[in-house]
Amino acid sequence: MTDLGQRLNSAALLQGTFVLRSGVTTDHYFDKYRFEADPELLREVAEAMVPLLPADTDALAGLELGGIPIATMVGQVTGLPVRFIRKKAKEHGTNQLAEGGPVDGLRLTIIEDVVTSGGAISLAVTALRELGAIVTTAVCAIDRETGGFEALAREGVELRPVFRASEFNGGSK
Repeated sequence: MTDLGQRLNSAALLQGTFVLRSGVTTDHYFDKYRFEADPELLREVAEAMVPLLPADTDALAGLELGGIPIATMVGQVTGLPVRFIRKKAKEHGTNQLAEGGPVDGLRLTIIEDVVTSGGAISLAVTALRELGAIVTTAVCAIDRETGGFEALAREGVELRPVFRASEFNGGSK
């Protein structure tokens, strides 16, 4: 494992009993907020994502909530603009799903923290495509290797993780 992987593992891998967004129960959990709250570690994760970005990316799409700090940092590192993608459109003000500017016609790369089933990305991709965005790639810090990669591939989205769960202590659950 790389030095970054070891530090991410130390900072974010928790042991215990946890229920994931997908409803699956697991004995370990990657607490993304533990690395996202550390400016140095967050920057290093963002820098590790840069080579995974498609060259034709027009803007980054950070998913609420965990993908937003990473996308913001990747934007800082690359100079690419960022869009902040809500789980659902706000019901007041501008009623936007995507904040930060228009998405119509843009080639967006989804930025996410930890992927389990791919469900949050899938919902965002559907909504962004309905708004006219072109979405074919998602980049994440950690793929839990629990079906998200395959589920997204079925929707025409390539998942590019910085790390896979099997690279960490605790394996792929």
